[in-house]
Amino acid sequence: MNTNPVINTILNRKSVRQFSDKPIEPEKVDLLLHAGMSAPSARNRQPWKFVVVDEKDLLIALGTELPYAKMLMESPLGIVVCGDIRDKEDETAQTFWVQDCSAAVENILLAAESLDLGAVWTACYPKEERVEIPQRILNLPKGIVPLCVIPIGYPKTKNEPINKWNENNVMYNKQPM
Repeated sequence: MNTNPVINTILNRKSVRQFSDKPIEPEKVDLLLHAGMSAPSARNRQPWKFVVVDEKDLLIALGTELPYAKMLMESPLGIVVCGDIRDKEDETAQTFWVQDCSAAVENILLAAESLDLGAVWTACYPKEERVEIPQRILNLPKGIVPLCVIPIGYPKTKNEPINKWNENNVMYNKQPM
């Protein structure tokens, strides 16, 4: 293993779908949100909004209706990462909100790993039927578009990261794919 703690966190990040019932400390939730907001964004527009969900009835409602987020029903926390596209004049935010919010999501996932928490990215956008679910359940204003929901908690079991290295996915300079 590399001795660099940042590289180790990146290489050890994994999707966790089973959580213990241990609550997450408020300071860790704040760190996750700070990490998300530290992501790069096009022209520093920061088009993200974060909805922290820790009420069990809301977690159950989201987990019941979102087809790939059933684990919300046992997680103590969910963070819904949304893009704010209400300003129709802000072409940058309108065009790049998905990339910007995706960078924020990855920061949250890496921060969770570094804090001994488990997390998994469950997609909403671009599937309109999935986007509508958190919009309705959380009463989000029009123009706040859920990109994904991140169930977060202390892992129930020890999960091992998957080695995703594949040299066939790398090319240098002008080589055919």
